[in-house]
Amino acid sequence: MDFAFDARTEELRGRLLAFMDEYVYPAEPVAEEQRAALASPWDTPAVVAELKAEARRQGLWNLFLPDSEYGAGLTNLQYAPLAEITGRSPHLAPPALNCAAPDTGNMEVLAQFGDERQRKQWLEPLLAGEIRSAFAMTEPDVASSDATNITTHIERDGDEYVITGRKWYISGAMNPDCAIFIVMGKTDPDGADVRRQQSMVLVPRDTPGVTVKRAMKVFGYEDHSHGGHAEVVFDHARVPVTNLIGEEGGGFAIAQARLGPGRIHHCMRLIGMAERAIELMCRRAVARDAFGKALAQQGVVHNWIADARVTVEQLRLLVLKTAWMMDTVGNRGAHTEIQAIKIATPRAVVGILDRAIQLHGAGGVSQDFPLADLYASARTLMIADGPDEVHQRSLARRELKRYL
Repeated sequence: MDFAFDARTEELRGRLLAFMDEYVYPAEPVAEEQRAALASPWDTPAVVAELKAEARRQGLWNLFLPDSEYGAGLTNLQYAPLAEITGRSPHLAPPALNCAAPDTGNMEVLAQFGDERQRKQWLEPLLAGEIRSAFAMTEPDVASSDATNITTHIERDGDEYVITGRKWYISGAMNPDCAIFIVMGKTDPDGADVRRQQSMVLVPRDTPGVTVKRAMKVFGYEDHSHGGHAEVVFDHARVPVTNLIGEEGGGFAIAQARLGPGRIHHCMRLIGMAERAIELMCRRAVARDAFGKALAQQGVVHNWIADARVTVEQLRLLVLKTAWMMDTVGNRGAHTEIQAIKIATPRAVVGILDRAIQLHGAGGVSQDFPLADLYASARTLMIADGPDEVHQRSLARRELKRYL
């Protein structure tokens, strides 16, 4: 692969970096002030709408979608350095560009597997940033790291599906702009092939029988970044059979298709989070004195900063290689690399953020710096999209298979 960015990527990087400096970073304290004055903690600060309007005006919109009919038509390799930049302000930049999870994955599902009516009704307003969405898969009563465990029932009754089940940590569901759920459940719970039992259906938020029960906390606080994480109950909620995405029994395959790009997008943004942490470490180190000299003169601080730089450079190359492979040999061909970055990136970035927090002392765990919030996000990604151990298990089996 060629390590140099092509002309289009360089041009978009320049525009995006300028957008971050001029609009996004100054909006961070404004968003916090506005959020504190909102009637509901789940309402969106007004400054986000201003950022979205400016991003769209500048053509920095839907950059994640490789299909030029719906998005910017960028390859994974072209999008990777752009996603990294947005990771420096993960709660504002992605939604400003309409590139925020879980909407990105849901738009990809609708673009790839939805029919014409579904794309018209739900994909188009998502592409326009008019609504938000949620992906309902994880359940509290089973180990959802194994998707075959899912117990939510999707039972056909004439021209309708009846959905019954309980989901939790459904990102985006607390946001009042969340208008649609993609729900994964079992249409054939007794089927012989455990990977053909699941299906996905579109369930509008206002469907009778759908209750957004409570917000789930992350490390003891409410995560507003994607519109919260909710427990959602589906109590005999009915939708037309035309709300099925793809075919019955295709849910597992759709989930795998959705998670490939989702995992790499997270890893791209994590590198941006690590870069923000290194910048904050360096600024703190040169501005603070301890025991008679600047922190920047302390040997242990040198080690932390040097190790962080080495780690980030390694991770970036692995993520770029994975993006290139996804473009050239497909998600299946890049399976090992996708798993590798999903294991390595959150774990390493958590370590960098931990050192940055330590260098900031009490300020590091406070709301005055973004480090604690970034740490919580990075640590959560060691569980989300499949816990590390699941990917380690699969990757190790692939390695061992060559010797058996």
